[in-house]
Amino acid sequence: MHRIVIFASGSGTNAQNIIEQLHNKEVIVQRIFCNNPKAGIVQRAEKLDIPICFISKDNWREKNNSDWQIQIREDNPDLIVLAGFLWKIPEYLIETFPNKIINLHPSLLPKYGGKGMYGMNVHNAIMENKELTTGITIHYVNAEYDKGGIIFQTEIYVAPSQTAEALANRIHQLEYKHFPETILQVLKS
Repeated sequence: MHRIVIFASGSGTNAQNIIEQLHNKEVIVQRIFCNNPKAGIVQRAEKLDIPICFISKDNWREKNNSDWQIQIREDNPDLIVLAGFLWKIPEYLIETFPNKIINLHPSLLPKYGGKGMYGMNVHNAIMENKELTTGITIHYVNAEYDKGGIIFQTEIYVAPSQTAEALANRIHQLEYKHFPETILQVLKS
């Protein structure tokens, strides 16, 4: 049985999809770590009966024995999955879990990656720059935003007449399909 934990900051649709898609596929989602007590993921975790552990800004950057750090060491997951988690992962966590932290990005990296490039910021930039294609990238996490080794990418055509919101919906569909599949592949490799 493979064990994963999910880090999430927002509504939690990707996290919920991962949990539902990987259920009964030899994967246990042990816990969700969240930095926003008001995030939608909190209610989703409760409905899905997944324990949640909150992270505060003051115990995030430095390695210490805060509750969440003790918890993740005890969980000892096979993989840490970032599903809409907006804080930069500190180096001590990357060193503790080398090549065991993956992230989903809503563009074809290296384009439209880096600090502040998430969600609608990415989709708006793609439309403003009149890109012909975009897609998703699933990658390992390293010490720099969106610079870790690429695990998977898939692209779609961008219709010039579509809105950034319509593009975001199309990208979400790619995420829902490919993120759980890629997580499973990484766990089995």
